[in-house]
This record gives sequence, C-alpha cells and structure tokens, in this order.
Amino acid sequence: MRILYQLLVVLFMMLQGAAAQSFIPKPFDPCVAQNGRCFPGICRRPYYWIGTCHNGWSCCRRYVEA
Repeated sequence: MRILYQLLVVLFMMLQGAAAQSFIPKPFDPCVAQNGRCFPGICRRPYYWIGTCHNGWSCCRRYVEA
C-alpha cells in the first residue's frame, strides 16, 4: 500500500512538472507594443522618440506618411 502512495506522489509531481513547462510567459515590452524599436542614443531620421526601453536605450518609431 505504501508503494501505491509513493507512485501517486511521483505521478502527481510529473503532471505538475509537465504543466509548468507548457506555458512560458514572455516579459511585457511596452516599446514593442507601440510598434517601436530600441536604439542606443537618440533617435535619428526616419525614426522619432516615443519613450525609453527597459535597458535605458531610446524607444523609436518610424514615421508613417499617409
């Protein structure tokens, strides 16, 4: 009977391990969410500054002419 409980515990741990590996959350990047790119320094043409990236670089977006 004790072996049965140990097998159930091992099975439960395996199921939890498999469930945890199926979903890997990505960190939220607000610059990419605004269709921007991270550049070191200031934004040059044809880009304009829209914020700061997580690493301290400038978040720049390309001009769109209609």
